[in-house]
Amino acid sequence: MRATAKAHTNIALIKYWGKRNEELILPTNSNLSITLDGFYTETTVHFKEELDRDVFILNEKEISGIPYDQVTNHLQLFRNYANRQGLFAEVRSLNKVPTAAGFASSASGFAALSGATAKALELELDEPTLSRFTRQGSGSACRSIYGGFVQWEMGKLDDGSDSYAIPIAPQDHWDLRVAAVVLTAKEKDVSSRVGMKRTVDTSVFYDGWLESLPRDLEEIKVGIAAKDFEKVGSIAEANCLKMHATTLGAIPPFTYWQDTTMSVMETVQQLRKDGTLAYFTIDAGPNVKVVYLPEDEEKVLAQLNATNGVEEVIVSKVGKGISYV
Repeated sequence: MRATAKAHTNIALIKYWGKRNEELILPTNSNLSITLDGFYTETTVHFKEELDRDVFILNEKEISGIPYDQVTNHLQLFRNYANRQGLFAEVRSLNKVPTAAGFASSASGFAALSGATAKALELELDEPTLSRFTRQGSGSACRSIYGGFVQWEMGKLDDGSDSYAIPIAPQDHWDLRVAAVVLTAKEKDVSSRVGMKRTVDTSVFYDGWLESLPRDLEEIKVGIAAKDFEKVGSIAEANCLKMHATTLGAIPPFTYWQDTTMSVMETVQQLRKDGTLAYFTIDAGPNVKVVYLPEDEEKVLAQLNATNGVEEVIVSKVGKGISYV
C-alpha cells in the first residue's frame, strides 16, 4: 500500500487572513491564489503492517515534535475515513520550497501528503473531497490540489463540508510570472498563526477588511477571465495592503514588513511609473512576491536585483495541480 504524489505551492492574490473555526481550519473569507511551478513537495506514503507507529522523513532526515504530530494527525483523518485504524505509514517527503523565499511549504506539503495517502489507501476521492481533507492539514494547501487559478470557498456550514477549493482557470489560461524576492533573513516576532488570531480578535480594522473582500474576489475573477493584467494586479496589490493594515489595528499592533520590504514595494511602484506593469503581494512575512508579464521579465528582474537588501529573486510560472508518480 504505497503511493507518491507531487504538489506545488501557491500564492494568494486575494488573501486568507482569519479563521472562523480553528480546529477545522475554516476561513473567515473566500480567497484566491495562483499555483506556481517553481516550488513543490514530492511525498511517498507507504503503509506497512510491521510498523507500530508512523515515521516521517523530510529531506532524508527523520522528523519528530510538532511537525511529526501534524503529519500523523493528518494520516489519522484518512485512516478513520477508510476504517484502517492501527495501520501505520512511513512518509518520505522531498521539499523543494525554500523557506527563505517566503512560501509556506505547508501548502505543497499537505497537498502531496493528502494525495499520496488517499492513493495508498486506495480511496477513490474526487478533488473537492481531497481538498476538504487537505484543508484540515493546512488551509492554503487545499488550493494546491488544482493548477492555475484557484478559489477557496469559505463555506457556511459548521462541519466544514462546504469549504474547499475550486478551479477558476486552468494552468494554460494565462502566462504570468511570479518573482519571489528573498530579503535578508530575520526571524519574525509574531508567527502567522498568532498574528492571524490576534488580528481577528482585536483589530479595529478587521470588519472593514471582511466587508471589502467579496467585491475584490468577484472583480479579480472578472479580470482573470478577461486576462486584464492591470485590473488583476491592482486588485491583488490593494488586497495585500488592506490585509497588512489590519495588523496595525491589532492590540498590540504589529507588522511583518522590514525596511527592505518597503524598498521592494517602492521598486515595483517605480517600475509602473516608468511604464512597466508589475504588482506586489506579501503574505505574513517580510518577503515580497512580484507579479508581471513575461515580456517584461528582463526589466523587472534587473530592477529587483538592484534593490538594496535583495538576496535572491526566484521566478515561477503558473503551475499545475497535484500529480502522481
